[in-house]
Amino acid sequence: MYITEEHEMIRKTVRDFAEREIRPVAQELDEKGEFSPALTKKMGELGLFGLIAPVEYGGMNMDMLAYVIAVEELARVDSSQAATLAAHISLGLGPILNYGTEEQKRKYLPMLTTGDALWAFGLTEPDAGSDSRATKTNARRDGEHWIINGSKIFITNGASAINMGATVQVVSGEKNGKKEFTTILVDAGTPGFKRVPMHGKMMWRSSDTAELYFDDCRVPCSNILGKQGEGSHIMLNTLDSGRLAIGAMGVGLAQGAFEAAFRYSKERKQFGQPIGHFQINAFKLADMATKIELARTLLYKGAWLKANGKSFAKEAAMVKLYCSEIAREVADEAVQIHGGYGLMKDYEVERFYRDQRLLQIGEGTSEIQRLVIARYIGVFD
Repeated sequence: MYITEEHEMIRKTVRDFAEREIRPVAQELDEKGEFSPALTKKMGELGLFGLIAPVEYGGMNMDMLAYVIAVEELARVDSSQAATLAAHISLGLGPILNYGTEEQKRKYLPMLTTGDALWAFGLTEPDAGSDSRATKTNARRDGEHWIINGSKIFITNGASAINMGATVQVVSGEKNGKKEFTTILVDAGTPGFKRVPMHGKMMWRSSDTAELYFDDCRVPCSNILGKQGEGSHIMLNTLDSGRLAIGAMGVGLAQGAFEAAFRYSKERKQFGQPIGHFQINAFKLADMATKIELARTLLYKGAWLKANGKSFAKEAAMVKLYCSEIAREVADEAVQIHGGYGLMKDYEVERFYRDQRLLQIGEGTSEIQRLVIARYIGVFD
């Protein structure tokens, strides 16, 4: 219903790329915890970073479904590379495309569609995770500039050498006794803006994760994204699209884990026959395949709704919740089918098992998604 020949071409192209360029180095990059600008550049040369951007800004002007298929196919091989793409498009490029002035779009987007530069999304803080309104990073007006102080944490694409800057939510004052939130574009290299890589991660070890610090960071007023006071609206709307991308990562990871378990069930023999022939394992594989198909169908519906200008916020929360939970279930069963070998780094299911864990936390925890869905279905009326 949702897939066209163009979408299938995107799938084939990205799958071939992931198998040829990413799979041979995924384990080594994970082991080293090393972000790869070279792989990022190759993804850019393939056109992936400009998938949804208009042609006039260097993009390919494709729809949301093409984008989630690309993320899905990357995650089938390596979630770290999928995270780089997903965070850049949904959280980095997306807000500028949707809310930027023409001047801002002309300045930033042509460089953000090539893979030569990445942009980050600064929302999460040490004391403000699920509660985005607990933001403490603040900005005060000083003539034609805003002066920012505070910090952000767990920011994907925020600290590598090719990071170009970040969209940052700040408290810009009060209105009617409540905090007023504004989003500001902060260029890398701005005095008072410090970007620090975070290491020692359990998952997505070859993606770039950062802490961002602002110490009297002076930014021109022209760098406000949208209007003053619209920050919370911009950030929350941005997260709806991001949830679809996280759902795509869940489906892709589940598919990769399932394929690894399926292959192993054919190769591994016990009691004189492949372990996949035992009913317990055959049923596991059947359940895994069914869950993935259901998750993919929900994901594609959500992407189709957005691509066609229809309301999709409720479905985005459902996608993020369900696909993340299915990734967990499938990765767990894939390790179980591998037995002890599934716990060894020589087998990719060990990496899939680690990588899936963030999906239930990033861009709104599973618990938050349930609250969002509950509101949409009228539980709290």
